[in-house]
Amino acid sequence: MSRSHELLDTLFLGDREDASLYNRIFVVSAYGGITNLLLENKKTGEPGVYGLFSNAENDHGWSEALSTVATAMCKAHDAVLEHPGDRADAHDFVRDRIEGARGCLIDLQRLCSYGHFRLSQHMLVIRELLSGLGEAHSAFVTAQMLRRAGVNARCIDLSGWRDEGIYTLDERIEAGLRDVDVTCELPIVTGYAQCSEGLMQEFDRGYSEVTFSRLAALTGAAEAIIHKEFHLSSADPKIVGEKAVRKLGHTNYDVADQLSNMGMEAIHPKAAKILRQSGIPLRVTNAFEPHDSGTLIDNEPSKEPGVEMVTGLGVYALELFEQDMVGVKGYDTKVLDVLARHKIRIVAKSSNANTITHYLDAPLKAVRRVERDLSEIYPNATLSARNLAVVSAIGRNLADQNVLLKGLTALDEAGIDMIAAQQTTRTVDVQFVVARDRMTDAIEALHRKLVARARMDAQKAKPAAAA
Repeated sequence: MSRSHELLDTLFLGDREDASLYNRIFVVSAYGGITNLLLENKKTGEPGVYGLFSNAENDHGWSEALSTVATAMCKAHDAVLEHPGDRADAHDFVRDRIEGARGCLIDLQRLCSYGHFRLSQHMLVIRELLSGLGEAHSAFVTAQMLRRAGVNARCIDLSGWRDEGIYTLDERIEAGLRDVDVTCELPIVTGYAQCSEGLMQEFDRGYSEVTFSRLAALTGAAEAIIHKEFHLSSADPKIVGEKAVRKLGHTNYDVADQLSNMGMEAIHPKAAKILRQSGIPLRVTNAFEPHDSGTLIDNEPSKEPGVEMVTGLGVYALELFEQDMVGVKGYDTKVLDVLARHKIRIVAKSSNANTITHYLDAPLKAVRRVERDLSEIYPNATLSARNLAVVSAIGRNLADQNVLLKGLTALDEAGIDMIAAQQTTRTVDVQFVVARDRMTDAIEALHRKLVARARMDAQKAKPAAAA
């Protein structure tokens, strides 16, 4: 979104004219970094307005952070809007929303100073209120920018700002689009939608894609398209090199789910489920290459088996060992209960007679809390947490490809010690566990062996087959 002005002549307009500009609906996220300032930094955990307000000993910290958000918002829209009038309108919009939110937080803080009211009971609502500010801002500004370019764009704010009604997500979307004529209007819709289900409670910051998928399903879209700054490729080009990667071109929702499990979301898995059940294909494109068809994601199986992508994720391997575990039921259930209580995501797990290992996508502090709880449940168990990485080779059909053997060979040739490996009975992914500091080396080695070399072998085999 921070480069949306660069997309005027490509994605938004391109070679379209008159009626061809319409019959599309855009769902937008906040400008880069804004949601981090409003909530918390997604990577580092540094608190934003929400984090500071929830632990506020005085008004200054969170209030100053809210002013910082306002400055960042104005800087973001000044970068994409050229006309002074548009900038002035955008500044007024930011001022209204930020000061409205500030007044709400002050009133809530004052109310909760009385013993009958608990701030903790309102924090999820506050999180939703703050998050919606970012999407509402970007939708408003984008609609302004498009109208200035001659497009009949319209901001559809689903954030529920000053709205006293109670709506489900579907009702909120239907109400927002009720009087929109998509044949001659271009709706710019907020990724956040205030609804009775509470999007953030279930999806947290994946809510934009859920709104996007529900909107696609409700409108019977022919196709759902996610525009990114890059193509969905066989690996991270920053790791293996831009010349080595290849665009996927075509894959299916099964692979998309595996990517999501590895923290490399093409789309939130719940959003993918909505599209899949609605029979709507998903396309992931590079927004800056409008004539490239990108990668189509549907339910079709692969005609050519092989690894399509190699990706990795840093994890903590939480190992529970107890000699008396063998033959006793319930160990895994209690571990899962503790992990669920601490809201920790499991990437993979393995077990044998007396050991259960869970590979966790979580900060070390959270893992330590889990260790503490489990040590109370199993006082005779030995618990350990290791800083590792799971590197996964993913494809729609890996049957008869010897991916595990080839992958182990590739790691050995690269001098990378393999700590663990597993391949499930469903031939969609093979996982290799290595030291965290060797993750990028492992991705590069596996990609070279399983993707780049396989492609070269296939190309060499074609003339021989023809002969």
